[in-house]
Amino acid sequence: MQAENSNKLEQYRKEIDQIDDEILRLLNERSRSVIEIGKLKRQSDTEANLHTPAREAEIIDRLSRRNAGPFPNEAIRPVYREIMSASLSLEGPQKVAYLGPRATFTHLACTQKFGASAQYIPMNSIKDVFNEVERGLANFGVVPVENSTEGVVNHTLDMFMDSNLLIYGEVLQEVSHHLLSKASRVEDVKRIYSHPHAIAQCRNWLETNLPHVPVLEVPSTARAAELCVDEPSAAAIASELARQLYGLKVLKSRIEDNLNNFTRFLVLSQKAPERTGKDKTSVMLSVKDRVGALYDLLRPFASLGLSMTKIESRPSRRKAWEYIFFIDIEGHLEEDRVKKALEEVKGRCLFLKILGSYPSHS
Repeated sequence: MQAENSNKLEQYRKEIDQIDDEILRLLNERSRSVIEIGKLKRQSDTEANLHTPAREAEIIDRLSRRNAGPFPNEAIRPVYREIMSASLSLEGPQKVAYLGPRATFTHLACTQKFGASAQYIPMNSIKDVFNEVERGLANFGVVPVENSTEGVVNHTLDMFMDSNLLIYGEVLQEVSHHLLSKASRVEDVKRIYSHPHAIAQCRNWLETNLPHVPVLEVPSTARAAELCVDEPSAAAIASELARQLYGLKVLKSRIEDNLNNFTRFLVLSQKAPERTGKDKTSVMLSVKDRVGALYDLLRPFASLGLSMTKIESRPSRRKAWEYIFFIDIEGHLEEDRVKKALEEVKGRCLFLKILGSYPSHS
């Protein structure tokens, strides 16, 4: 029986090797077609974005519908994200600027959106990310805009006031914080480093489990992990990617107080993406200071059946007690009802700026 099982095992392994050889041949064949598509795009527009979310969504949806199993549907997206990422790199470098350093959650969001084959450029600030894309030194930028626990990232919203960049997409990244260290036990930890937001998101766990250990703020969770490399008695609150890059141990996993903890990131570009059929539109506007102004502003969205998924206000920085509202609505600018609603709203506010229509996260 053992010999028979061994023969069967060897036979299946040979079949898998043959299948893998065929997959590799087809990947190269696919890549040649991608290269030709890239040439055609460049002929019609030398500055065209090679990354096309609408086409990616179409491919994933079609394959998911056709999948008869047993390969799981949920694995199709990450597999094809890497296939498409590698294919795009053959057409030209896809440069993505992001709020660094490496191993932050913004870095993770980048790889979730663009795959491992893109060229990632860590920047020191959100402003630097905007500048890098505005100057054409990066095709895309990725910045955090809000967290389900800590709220909005005000600096990102403020940057849109003076920037001409468009929102090209969004990424929802689950934020799982781990206690990382060179130490072997939690009891050996003498100090903890992390970013203020990560510390706030783990406050209850820290107070319950390590109430007497000092917690020190640093510019990023990645910097916290880096400090622990040379401090065996220190620990960092950081990501799994930080653990891998800095060779640390996980003393305790998922220490965030709210397990349903997500951060939303925006993808920035000089160009607008194609319509996908599952889109979102973001605008910023300022209303006249009068009774019922906000109600009148929002009424066109409701009357035309548009779902408003977010509204956030910020001081305008130009006049005391004047506020800018950031609004997300479901739908695309090319849709008649979206176009009509924004035309009505424009007549009721001091100014309106469209930040872009882009694919909703899926």
